[in-house]
Amino acid sequence: MTDSGESEGGNCRGHHLNSPEANTKNGDVRGNSATAEGVQQDPNDPANDPLFIREGDEDGSTSQIWADRDLLSIGTVPSPDRIVGRDAEIKSVAGEIRHLVHGSQPNHVVIYGETGTGKSLVSRHVSQRLVDTATARNVPATSVYVECKKNNTETRVARTIARTLSNKSNSDIDIPRIGLGSAEYYDYAYDIIEDHYDGIIVILDEIDMVDNAEGLLHELSRAREAGHTDAYIGIIAISNDIDFGQKLNARVQSSMRTTDFVFEPYQSGQIEQILEYRRDAFQNGVVQKDVIPETADRSADEHGDARKAVDVLRIAGDIADDAEAGAVRPEHVDKAVKRAEVNRVKETIESTSPQSKLVLYTFGRLTSSNDRRFRTSEIYSHYETTCGDVGADVLSYDRVGQILSTLALLGISESQQVGGGHKQGVYLEHQLIKDTDVIMKAVVESDDRLLKLHNGNYEI
Repeated sequence: MTDSGESEGGNCRGHHLNSPEANTKNGDVRGNSATAEGVQQDPNDPANDPLFIREGDEDGSTSQIWADRDLLSIGTVPSPDRIVGRDAEIKSVAGEIRHLVHGSQPNHVVIYGETGTGKSLVSRHVSQRLVDTATARNVPATSVYVECKKNNTETRVARTIARTLSNKSNSDIDIPRIGLGSAEYYDYAYDIIEDHYDGIIVILDEIDMVDNAEGLLHELSRAREAGHTDAYIGIIAISNDIDFGQKLNARVQSSMRTTDFVFEPYQSGQIEQILEYRRDAFQNGVVQKDVIPETADRSADEHGDARKAVDVLRIAGDIADDAEAGAVRPEHVDKAVKRAEVNRVKETIESTSPQSKLVLYTFGRLTSSNDRRFRTSEIYSHYETTCGDVGADVLSYDRVGQILSTLALLGISESQQVGGGHKQGVYLEHQLIKDTDVIMKAVVESDDRLLKLHNGNYEI
């Protein structure tokens, strides 16, 4: 990045030593318009690659739209005064774990709610404030956050806990990344806790994604009772599955004895306030009047998910920035809603097999031509053609039927059993339940064979 002096012609790194600009004396550049307007950039310098750097944006600071785009990143945790609509939940969770401040056992908590309802945000916020208060009262404490969707086995969770504790405590213990089981990682964690802390809070986000959640919860909730550590361990488990606690065996339910909370989806006014608190991600005055209320209203109507609303606002800003529109307008929100949905569908189908994408592509092409329900036999017939077009093996009829059932389970389509009338038996009909353009854009972008076959992209 250059300073202001460089941007006004003080930097000659882009010139050849024998160029007229380099030989200009006494700063007289009146006869050279390129130099008078600014330093001529070397087109061969990767720092000036026009694929990524717009003219006039060499230092990345002249975006008409963005002031601090990171404020709209999903992982950005807002400051306490920007947490909206969760005052009661903050007090309730704090009331359950506050005992750690006084050097005694906190209650364990399970928080339920749909995605984007503030479960993780409140848990991390309250835990950090607890740690700060405990530390100020000479009760050494810390918190550990584990994203269980990425760490979906007991061993991975135990490793994350141990390595996080090691980093936070500046321990000189070298904890291997691979090659150990959960018991060894627990031992590392307990050793660090014993040396550095009187208590910790462990936040297990999306606990239902862990393949042995019962073993994990039983281990942590009984650690002090089993003599692994004298420190107090409090657990905040977060789940989108409202029935998660009921699925735990009696032994775990007994050792946990949790207090449960349910976080309701955000209302339109709350989402609007959340987005208003992120307005400073943009340059002053570029977000038009109706953009934030419209984003909030649509998000509240569709899902009440604050994270999705923030994501839509970020995408709308990117669309406006890419188009050099000079302002973020309601039409950018319309496009952003579809793009965000495309991204979510892509996330869903990226974990499916290449053959599943061929079936979905076929299903989408059929729906684009005629938006109705299709028999398995109709889809299968056109699927065979798609396989021929991309040079793929053709699966059996039954296997394609199974793939269609999986697509229904993923919420992309729905299947309905239909009576065929006299002597025709019973058969299944399938229909896409998401926007066909969204489906097609997502599936085409997820598979190079289909991108080539489609010979282009869907403009969303």
